[in-house]
Amino acid sequence: MLEEVERWLARRSWSSGDRPLNRLTDARDADPHRTSVSVVLPALNEEATVGAIVATIRRELMEKVRLVDELVVIDSGSTDATAAVARAAGARVVHRDAILPRIPALPGKGEVLWRSLLVTSGEIVCFVDADLRDFSADFVSGTVGPLLTDPGVQFVKAMYDRPLGDAAGQGGRVTELVARPLLNLHWPQLAGFVQPLGGEYAVRRSLLERLPFPVGYGVELGLLVDALHTVGLDALGQVDVGVRIHRHQDGQALGRMAAAIYRTAQLRLSRGHLVRPALTQFERGEDGFVPRTHAVDTEERPPMREIAEYAERHAA
Repeated sequence: MLEEVERWLARRSWSSGDRPLNRLTDARDADPHRTSVSVVLPALNEEATVGAIVATIRRELMEKVRLVDELVVIDSGSTDATAAVARAAGARVVHRDAILPRIPALPGKGEVLWRSLLVTSGEIVCFVDADLRDFSADFVSGTVGPLLTDPGVQFVKAMYDRPLGDAAGQGGRVTELVARPLLNLHWPQLAGFVQPLGGEYAVRRSLLERLPFPVGYGVELGLLVDALHTVGLDALGQVDVGVRIHRHQDGQALGRMAAAIYRTAQLRLSRGHLVRPALTQFERGEDGFVPRTHAVDTEERPPMREIAEYAERHAA
C-alpha cells in the first residue's frame, strides 16, 4: 500500500461513534443552509425492507433530533407496493420517470441517483440502498458526520462487515474479485477503501453535480474514481458503521455487475472504444447449456450542472 494511503487511513477513516449525534446537530444548527441533508433511497421492488429503513431514519434523525431535512425514495418502476410502503412510513416518493421527462429514463441504479439531484435540495446528499435489513441510523449519521464537522471532506463512504450466510465478512464478492483488484492496480490511491462499491455514502452536492453518472451498476466505482480526480484523496473518507445485511444476488447477476464495473473502469482508463459491450453467460437447458447474452451498461449521464433544468432550478 502507498505511504500516502497509509497516512490517509489514519486521518480519514473513522467510526460512527466518533461523532455523537449532539455534536452533529450542533454543527448542523450552526449553518443550516450549508449543512442541510437530503437522504435518497433508490428502490425497485423493495416493499419488504424499504418501510423499516424509512421509519428508522424519520424517527431517529428527523423527529428525535433534527439532522435530516428531507427523505426521498426514488421508485425506479416497482411492480410491488414499494411506493405505498415508503410513503406510509414517511418518505416523499418520486417516480423515476417523473423526473426530467424530456430525457427518457434508462434502467439502472445510477440513472436513479443522477435524477435524484433534481428533486432534492440538501447541500449534503446521502444515498442508502433500500434492501438493507436490521437497518441502523448510523448508516446516515455516520456518513454525513464528517461532512458536517470538517469542511475539507467532500465524499464519505460507509464501511462495514458483509456476512454471506453464516460466514462473517464473506459478502462483497464483486468487490473482492473485480473492484478491489482494479483499484489497487490502476487507482492505488483508492486501495484503502474497505467497501468501494457500497451503496451507502454521503457527498456534497457541489461535488456530485460536477460528476458524470454511469447509469447502471458501475455508478459507485465511477463516482469514487471521478471524485478522486476532481477533489483529491484527502477530500475523501470512510466511516465504520458495523454490519450490513441485505439480499444477495445470484452468480449470474454478479457476473453482469462485474462486467458493468469493468466497463466503467475501462472507460476511465482509456476513454477508448469498448469493442463488444455485451456479456454472454450460460444456463443449463433441456438439451445442455444455453448461451444468454446481456448488454453491458454503456451509458453515462453528464454532470448534472450541465442540465438546463437543474441550472434553472438553482438559479431561482
